[in-house]
Amino acid sequence: MADRIRIKDVAKTFLTRGRPLLVVEGIDLAVAETEFVALVGPSGCGKTTLLNIIAGFEAPDRGEVSVDGMPVTGPSRTGIVISQLGSVFPWLTVAGNLTFGLGDLPRAERARVARHYLAVVGLQGFEHAFPSELSGGMLKRVEVARALAVRPEILYMDEPFAALDALTRLRLRLELRRILAEEPRTCVLVTHDVEEAIHLADRIVVLSARPGRIQDVVDIPFPHPRRLSSLEVVALKDRILRELGVEALTSGAD
Repeated sequence: MADRIRIKDVAKTFLTRGRPLLVVEGIDLAVAETEFVALVGPSGCGKTTLLNIIAGFEAPDRGEVSVDGMPVTGPSRTGIVISQLGSVFPWLTVAGNLTFGLGDLPRAERARVARHYLAVVGLQGFEHAFPSELSGGMLKRVEVARALAVRPEILYMDEPFAALDALTRLRLRLELRRILAEEPRTCVLVTHDVEEAIHLADRIVVLSARPGRIQDVVDIPFPHPRRLSSLEVVALKDRILRELGVEALTSGAD
């Protein structure tokens, strides 16, 4: 499978109180077409910075990022970001949010695309609702639908479900996997949740403490749908937590 994203020797330093702070260093990684890669690591290790560099919102101080063989010099319509902060426009209806980025399409086609992706995320009947009338989980579904509606080839996700309760997070992860099975995309996810990474990703990139370096790349051998309570999944979670310096808490762990 061809590489969609290629990261070569990327490093980034920020100035903090007038002093340089090395955030990520020596990152080499390839992400294949339609592959789902999750970035995990301690807080402050540069996961979001790395995601922003890949997506074109930050420029590396050293190294380069390319998408489909072309250097990344800024944000592109090839990819779209779904963040933990939320980006739904409160003054627009659900349908209005979905059609906002489709201005180059005829009106009838915009409406058709909006209906399709509302159905994909299970929000039929809420076309005319405003964000203030929706739950947190429904708002996140609107964000996912709006991201998919512009037909990006790459989804960049920065803790997209972090603000939701555990049950809603699980439901949305299942929904995302279902959507990706029907409409494959290349995905890069930043998460602090190792279980979420195992649930969603094909590979997990474990970053060290700052400056973030690739400590390990873990292939996930389990097919979807994944049973998170299986002994094999629990053992893999324990292994990654140990690499992150967190003592495994599962019964029977060493």
